[in-house]
Amino acid sequence: MTETAEGWLASLTASPLPGVTLTLCAFLVAQWAHNRLGRAPWANPVAISVLIVASILGLAGIPYEVYFDSAQFIHFLLGPATVALAVPLARLWPRLKQAWRPLTAGLLAGSVVAIGSGTTLVLMMGGDKVLAMSMVPKSATSPIAMSVAEHLGGLPSLAVSFTLVAGMIGAIAGVSVLRLMRMESSVLGGFALGVASHGIGTARAFQVSMEMGAFAGLGMGLNGIVTAALAPWMAPVIMWLFE
Repeated sequence: MTETAEGWLASLTASPLPGVTLTLCAFLVAQWAHNRLGRAPWANPVAISVLIVASILGLAGIPYEVYFDSAQFIHFLLGPATVALAVPLARLWPRLKQAWRPLTAGLLAGSVVAIGSGTTLVLMMGGDKVLAMSMVPKSATSPIAMSVAEHLGGLPSLAVSFTLVAGMIGAIAGVSVLRLMRMESSVLGGFALGVASHGIGTARAFQVSMEMGAFAGLGMGLNGIVTAALAPWMAPVIMWLFE
């Protein structure tokens, strides 16, 4: 290990400042690139940030666990940020009362498909139980995904990776897919994007409109709850089918 890497490891272990600084600087660079590229969906700031941070950690030889321990303050802020999404939703309460039936059906269908599709795909491709259980909560927000994966015998760090990939795919392609399916409604389209792509998809929805972002936040929150409730029941059944 080089002296530079050793220095990074020592500073990351001793203080949260390096990890937080690296994360924020990477996102600022990614946001600048996103704006310079005309805010194209494929130039998603989160995806670019992940590539920047992963490249720096790889080049410096810094383990992800060490970086995560240093940057966990940002991870802690995911909780308050998720709760704050209720503010714009409260202003749209009349719309929510009108659409609760299709939203409920979409929530249940989306949660079941998200859990079943990822797990089944891993098992069909010969993946082991740990990989499959890490894939189960891929459409839930990161804190919930980590907890569910650990409870099922998966790896929380791997679950976060799958969650990020699902979120980035939704943020990059979600709005275009909704447009092709003629689901540009702020209510249904935003809710579907939140269910499938959690916080990253919700951020993309807010770029379209405040209303779409609010319902995406609702979908993200409710899908986290439903995933936590259904995963312990569905995952063993899917595993049993492949035994």
